[in-house]
Amino acid sequence: MNKIYSELQWLPRAPGTFNGQLRALRGLREGLGRELQALALHALDINQLIKMARIIDKARYGGEDLRPLEPFRLAVLSNSTLDLILPALVASAARHGIALEVVAGGYDQVTQDALSIDSKIHRANADAVLFALDYRALGLKASPGDHEAARANLEAATGHLQMLRGGIKKHSSKAVCIFQSYVAPPETLFGSLDRVSAETIRSQVDGVNRRLVENILELDDVLVDVSGLAETVGTADWHDPQLWNIAKAPFAAEFIPLYADHVARLVAALRGKQRKVLILDLDNTVWGGVIGDDGLEGIKIAQGDATGEAHLTLQRFALTLRERGILLAVCSKNSEEMARAPFERHPEMLLKMEHIAAFRGNWENKATNIRSIADELSLGLDAMVFVDDNPAERGLVRSLLPEVAVPEMPDNPAHYARVVSAAGYFEAVTFSKEDAARAGYYESNSRRSNLKTQAANVDAYLETLKMTITFQPFDIAGRPRITQLINKSNQYNLTTRRYTDAEVAAATEDPSVFTMQVRLEDIFGDNGMISVVICREREKRVWEIDTWLMSCRVLGRRVEHAVLREIVKHARAVGVEKLVGAYRPTGRNALVADHYSKLCFTKVSEEPQAVTLWELTLGDKQEERIAANAVSRPPEMVDSSAL
Repeated sequence: MNKIYSELQWLPRAPGTFNGQLRALRGLREGLGRELQALALHALDINQLIKMARIIDKARYGGEDLRPLEPFRLAVLSNSTLDLILPALVASAARHGIALEVVAGGYDQVTQDALSIDSKIHRANADAVLFALDYRALGLKASPGDHEAARANLEAATGHLQMLRGGIKKHSSKAVCIFQSYVAPPETLFGSLDRVSAETIRSQVDGVNRRLVENILELDDVLVDVSGLAETVGTADWHDPQLWNIAKAPFAAEFIPLYADHVARLVAALRGKQRKVLILDLDNTVWGGVIGDDGLEGIKIAQGDATGEAHLTLQRFALTLRERGILLAVCSKNSEEMARAPFERHPEMLLKMEHIAAFRGNWENKATNIRSIADELSLGLDAMVFVDDNPAERGLVRSLLPEVAVPEMPDNPAHYARVVSAAGYFEAVTFSKEDAARAGYYESNSRRSNLKTQAANVDAYLETLKMTITFQPFDIAGRPRITQLINKSNQYNLTTRRYTDAEVAAATEDPSVFTMQVRLEDIFGDNGMISVVICREREKRVWEIDTWLMSCRVLGRRVEHAVLREIVKHARAVGVEKLVGAYRPTGRNALVADHYSKLCFTKVSEEPQAVTLWELTLGDKQEERIAANAVSRPPEMVDSSAL
């Protein structure tokens, strides 16, 4: 059994005082959510997870404030017993920034719960429904020599899953469906021929998984790859036949923390909480040896050298992450010239300076440098992952910057890439062309920053960028990216309301709802979709700005004035006389606390939990007044919806 996975070895061990620290949280009224998350960031066993879940559930039902944990209600359907799994899900979700509430259907009542409008599952009004089904729920049977029976088994199983999904979508349309891939039993009928022969359980389970993936790609569902997880740790270890016979447990108890962490990280990804930046130490991390002592020729990154190849594996993994849009940064205690030398001159280095979005090579403490990197990239600390072989440096960053993910690293560098991958920091539920281009966007931002330092003032700088902004209503082509932005944007987001793909589609098709997607280009290239706006009729001739979010990549570029001017133009065209906007503080969006104030809205009320309401009365020539109130001229506008 591989302990990297079974023991969650990327997480630090739980302190010996864990139980005492947990007891001390009872009755805590301020900062409870933050303290719970800090404790959850350890590798916890099933007993510790259950104890933590009790504290979380009690706090929720008592109406206590669990911020910054974000609420999420998950309904679970299963043909197995979930008594130990459900609390593990709740506690593991806290690790990933989620205050999870779980609503479980009846044992082996999956069909009834999915199809009945009066079921507990449908009454729950869940954000997502997890089909936590074991392969035994599929009704598959081996049929040696009877290919037609095998085909009928496969059709019946996939048809049953489609029926269950249909029941959920009919009665709980806003809920995201999360399906598990199925783990075939290790017992074979023909040996290696099992995977080839359609008449075997092994082959039929493979067939169901293929159909499942095809349907998920076509629809808006999400997959948690339990089959891949079981293959990683070993299906013979995963399936515990004795535990199934005794308790109808779907897998071995020692894998409950691992399973719960995988489901929790997926739920967090649905809320946009995956990480975006991989920050790398250099000496004995990216290469073997110490550049300052060993020199350029002495560090180990060569093919044919076991240590060198181990470090190259991490470099290769980092480059692959960059190709899917993860930003790479460097944080090293070295002189900058020395730290840069291998990137610029070593022939075996795979990583080059062009791959690095932010570089810090100096003698400052690493926590200070990581803060600086976050500021440069206009991203929160909770977007960062810091990889360092030195336990003292890891401890410092964990202590000073608890929002930053800092994996425990093994002694053997050959396992570095595996540990970072196993931690699931970059879990994704979708992948788009814009995701792949993200690293390029930020690297272009670095060039923009260099240009800014050369400009005489901000206005001159913005003029030099030659920005062109494009406005367009929501459409089918942009919907996946729109949904993704709504669910992952946290800092420049006025309300942080979350919408599923189906809800975005409904807004798109509703003629009473104003929607807008915004793109921005400049001399350095396409910034992609950088803003999303939804306005709804609050009352006659009044629009409420339900959602207004922007990418932090365009901070300081006065884009918000151009966006507001476009909102006003469309509002006036349909007779709207007033805009109402709300600012809902979350702990992560303080950046936009004065957003409406800067745009000349008037504060009209302050609601519970510090929510503020703002109004803008639309008089004649309002668009011109907005432009005049801007600190500088907004960028040139191209309204593609009129083209």
